[in-house]
Amino acid sequence: MRDRLEILRKLLSEDGSIWITIDDNEAHYLKVMCDEIFGRKNFVVNIIWEKADSPRMDAQFFSTRHDHILVFAKDKTKFVINKISVSEQGLAEHYNKVDETGRPYYLKPLRAMGGDDSRKARPTLFFPITAPDGSQVFPIRKDGSEGRWRWSQERINADQHLIEWIKSKNNWSAYYRIYGDIESFRPPETIWRHTDVGSNRTSKTEIKTIFNDIKAFDTPKPEKLIQRVLEIATNPGDLVLDSFAGSGTTGAVAHKMGRRWIMIELGEHCHTHIIPRLKKVIDSEDKGGITQTVNWKGGGGFRYYRLAPSLLEKDKWGNWIINKQYNPAMLAEAICKIEGFTYAPSDTFYWQHGYSTERDFIYVTTQNLSHEQLSKLSDEVGQERSLLILCSAFRGQVDIFPNLTIKKIPQEILSRCEWGHDDYSLDIKNLPKAPPKLEKSSQKPQEQHIQQSLF
Repeated sequence: MRDRLEILRKLLSEDGSIWITIDDNEAHYLKVMCDEIFGRKNFVVNIIWEKADSPRMDAQFFSTRHDHILVFAKDKTKFVINKISVSEQGLAEHYNKVDETGRPYYLKPLRAMGGDDSRKARPTLFFPITAPDGSQVFPIRKDGSEGRWRWSQERINADQHLIEWIKSKNNWSAYYRIYGDIESFRPPETIWRHTDVGSNRTSKTEIKTIFNDIKAFDTPKPEKLIQRVLEIATNPGDLVLDSFAGSGTTGAVAHKMGRRWIMIELGEHCHTHIIPRLKKVIDSEDKGGITQTVNWKGGGGFRYYRLAPSLLEKDKWGNWIINKQYNPAMLAEAICKIEGFTYAPSDTFYWQHGYSTERDFIYVTTQNLSHEQLSKLSDEVGQERSLLILCSAFRGQVDIFPNLTIKKIPQEILSRCEWGHDDYSLDIKNLPKAPPKLEKSSQKPQEQHIQQSLF
């Protein structure tokens, strides 16, 4: 986990955050490790998610109903959270009153309560307020000593409409209303109930709704849970990374919420779960999860990359050679990608593996090409076309063939590597462009499938 977390920290934006779900078995060890990697000062919170909506009667000791969500910021001084709308988080039970217009509220004593509630602490807040019967009421504590009000005289005059009086046997008590308007926002809390963000059972049902014939994961995450995280930590247009994509819930939710996303998955879930699920999201065939909540109507698209094996390897003498895992088609496709050519093998000409223009082609081979072979290729290409040849090696004088450009694959690949960096990668500039925006909503953006070869 340490290696992975260190890489993920580097990938975070300066105002970014990482959210990790984990159970009791490793949560506290992970907290210590994250303290070392991110710094204790960048710890934000430990959220308790009620992942189970019913007790396990077969539990040997305790029936576990929660998981932890550890939240760390890359730089806590730059990290900003979004408050939760009351309408989305749900009104707490103590909003037990409704005014004449139907607005929910609860009452709180106007007299200050707590360690600094004495007149001596805030003498300007000790004054009388007129009760409904005209009597003067002072902020007197239960023990008979002088207390203070929460509000100043000016605010009491301005917010008389919020003050509510309750008559007891001997005197009046002043309270003020706290409304739970649907437009109001409040800080998110650290306990997330399954009734608000869903449970494992919720997410299994979501998966079954999308794929009737696919078994759900043992510990899937419901879409409402991911929605809550993205509401707090991101804004529309932000980039969300899920490095362990699983069934693709993060990407599906981020897409519906207008966030950009990247998901990584090494297992077959990519083909069995993620790609089919995202196609349903794009085609507006996914009716579950948060679809209705965010009024999702479909649209958008995604690009799919396969991470190929390392293109080069060293032989027993320490020389760089082409990786034996590559068959001719894989090698040609990878080299076309690196050289900026479109991979399109011809059925007519064996030496046309791809093209960059109508007259510029590429040929990839593991052969050691002789002068005679190069001469024959030059004749077949002709003077009206050009050919880039990448091979294991070549012999003979090559500058006599003006329509051929010849390179050795290992040297060409090694020249593209960025040495002296934290990550050693190919400097590939010709990434595919995003599909153009379609004017007609009935048209469906196509998924792009690209093999990315890395050294």
